Amino acid sequence: MNTKADGLAIEARDVWFAYEEGTQALAGVDFRAGQEEFVAMLASNGGGKTTLLRVLAKLLTPQQGSVKVKGRSLEDMDAAEVYRQLGLVFQNPRDQLFAPTVEEDVAFAPRNAGLPEQEIERRLSEALNAVGAEHLRERAVHHLSFGEKKRVSLAGVLAMRPSILVLDEPTAGLDPAGEADMLHLLNRLNRDRGITVVMATHSVDLLPLFADRLYVLKDGAVLREGTPEDVFADEDAVEGAQLRLPHISRLARELRDYDGVPLEELPLTVRETRLNLLEFIPADTLVERLKGNQ
Repeated sequence: MNTKADGLAIEARDVWFAYEEGTQALAGVDFRAGQEEFVAMLASNGGGKTTLLRVLAKLLTPQQGSVKVKGRSLEDMDAAEVYRQLGLVFQNPRDQLFAPTVEEDVAFAPRNAGLPEQEIERRLSEALNAVGAEHLRERAVHHLSFGEKKRVSLAGVLAMRPSILVLDEPTAGLDPAGEADMLHLLNRLNRDRGITVVMATHSVDLLPLFADRLYVLKDGAVLREGTPEDVFADEDAVEGAQLRLPHISRLARELRDYDGVPLEELPLTVRETRLNLLEFIPADTLVERLKGNQ
């Protein structure tokens, strides 16, 4: 099992960014992700999460503030240095995929970096296996499903072996099963390979299972930061950012507020909810039920 490493993978301090037409997208944002940490940004549309990701990946330059990757200022790093450390996955795979076939697309970055063909082949197979897409290797990109395109986009980034993954809405457009599969995949990359994961999302239901910390953004500023337990306990901050609690937490809140179930804290997962509710079942009833199941 992965243990979190010491030190910061990426850090932003007092970052401000405004677009030319005048939209203030970021307003004094502080953000950090430790090495091997899984961090998610939550925001509704226009909250600033995509702009922040682009600043972290050096696609946008802030008008004020600083960004560091493993202690080095982005200002002192050229694009090649940044992308050896950090891989950016766009929300829409159409913005990332351009080669005729899967293997050509995934091999493009290592080949463009001048790696020998044997190493390119090794990285191609490694990246496709990591996302469960080896069987798509010879497939034409335009014949892929949307979910397959998402995985191949991720494989193309992994082929450069970054230590940090930055993803914009990696589950957007996926059905519930595809959303769960993608988050489990990112969790494996984080846990088993020690890759720092930074993702922007407005999906909240599965984050308590995977994220170490959450940032809630509103109008380009950080409204709340902390563990999933801390953040979702602050219902005013979550609703103030035009987000919602996980469905299971909303159910627990209904039980507490309208049915009088005395829950001290709102559970975030099905398992937590089950354990909380079991406390209110009389012990003799549980014993009889256990006997009946034997």
